[in-house]
Amino acid sequence: MAADRQNTPELFPHTAAGKESRSFLPWIIAGVVVVAGLGLLFLLGGRKTLPANPGGAGLAAADPYATSLPVTNLKMSEASNFAGGKVTYIDGHVVNNGDKTIAGVTVQVGFLDFGNQLVQKETMPLTLIRMREPYVDTQPVDADPIKPGEQRDFRLVLEQVAKDWNGQYPEVRIIQIVSK
Repeated sequence: MAADRQNTPELFPHTAAGKESRSFLPWIIAGVVVVAGLGLLFLLGGRKTLPANPGGAGLAAADPYATSLPVTNLKMSEASNFAGGKVTYIDGHVVNNGDKTIAGVTVQVGFLDFGNQLVQKETMPLTLIRMREPYVDTQPVDADPIKPGEQRDFRLVLEQVAKDWNGQYPEVRIIQIVSK
């Protein structure tokens, strides 16, 4: 029987008396790569971000460059969406009267009630109208930055509007600009 044990292959070789030494080098390299990647994200992703509710209970302050980007020709429309609800569109026009090329615009839209109190505030990126036919197609500002002297049409899309809104045009305020 002792001879049979010598010729029989071991069924559980990992339980053998000699332990295999493990190398921690792959784990150390993986850790260094992860830390380096996070460091790059932190350094390169340093865009100024807005708080979740800029402006608190009211609208946030306008960006200083906003005086060089007047928002005009506001028009509102509604359409039904596929879920049976309504979508509200705010179309307008913006002109870059300043000396910077604009690669991003964040706006706040403020709706008032019949007592002229703010009942709804939406913060969103401004999207430029790329084409109107056969349907209105929009794109972010950074897809085609607005150079000094250029004019563009834009569209803002709202999934809902407060029921106690007074029906007047909302205020569209530019609160953040990203320039090149």
